[in-house]
Amino acid sequence: MTGWQSLSRVLEVDQTPIGKTPRSCPATYVGFWDRIRRLFAATPEARMLGWGPGRFSFNTKGGRCDACEGRGMQRLEMSFLPDVKTTCEVCGGNRFNVETQEIRYKGRNIAEVLTMSVDQAVQAFAAHPSVHHALTLLEDVGLGYLTLGQQSPTLSGGEAQRIKLVTELAKARPAETDLTTKPTLYALDEPTVGLHMADVEHLVAVLHRLVDAGHSVLVIEHNLDLIAAADWVVDLGPEGGEAGGTIIAEGPPVQLADVEGSHTAAALRRHLRR
Repeated sequence: MTGWQSLSRVLEVDQTPIGKTPRSCPATYVGFWDRIRRLFAATPEARMLGWGPGRFSFNTKGGRCDACEGRGMQRLEMSFLPDVKTTCEVCGGNRFNVETQEIRYKGRNIAEVLTMSVDQAVQAFAAHPSVHHALTLLEDVGLGYLTLGQQSPTLSGGEAQRIKLVTELAKARPAETDLTTKPTLYALDEPTVGLHMADVEHLVAVLHRLVDAGHSVLVIEHNLDLIAAADWVVDLGPEGGEAGGTIIAEGPPVQLADVEGSHTAAALRRHLRR
C-alpha cells in the first residue's frame, strides 16, 4: 500500500454506541456542553454566588441532584428480576438540584436546555459561534429532532454514527488554513442505513465537507445517491458473499456506469439517467 505516509490516522466511524451510561448525551459527546455551562456560569446571578462551570455539570457534586447523582433516574433492584429504572422522584428527571435550576440564561435553566431539541437550540445559541456551529452540523446530518440531553444508550446505531461524524467535522479545519495537521482517512460502513432520502442528501454534503477540509473518506455502501456523489467507485463482485470479492471495475461514477457485466454499473446507469 502506498500513500499512507501522508495520513495522521485512520478512523473507523461505525455504528457502535457513543456511550453506555445515561451520563453521556449528544451535548457532552460532541463537546459543546462545556461552553454552555460557561455561559450559565457567566450570568450575574451565578457570579454573585461564586458558581463556576462545574456547578452546572450533572457529572460532579454540587449542582447535580444528589438523590440520582445526576442521572435523572434511579435504579430499583429486583431480587429475581432485572433491575427497574424509574424517574428520580427528587429532581423529576431534571438531573440538577433546585438551587442550580434557579439560574437562568435567556429564560431557561440548565435542565431545560438539556430538554431542548437541536432545532430549538440552533436558534437559542445563534449568537455563540462555537456552540451554534456544532448544533448546525447536527441539523445538517438530519439529527435536528434529538434533544441535547438524550441519553446515549437510547440512540440508534445510525444516529450514533452521524454524531461521531459531527464530532469529527466540528474539529476539521481546511487544509490550506492548518498546514500542521495531516489528513485523516475516515472509513464508514453503510452510513445511509435507515435514512430518508433527504437525510442521505445531508449526509453526502457532510462527507464532502470532510473531503474539502483535506481528508479522505472511504465508504462501503449500496445507496445509489451516495455512490453517484463519490469521486471514485470500486465495484466488488461479481456476486455477494463467497461469490464476490473481485474488483469488477473502478473509476468515477459516470465512467463506471458504462461498464458491461456489472450489477452496480447497470443500477448506476439507470439511476444517472433518472
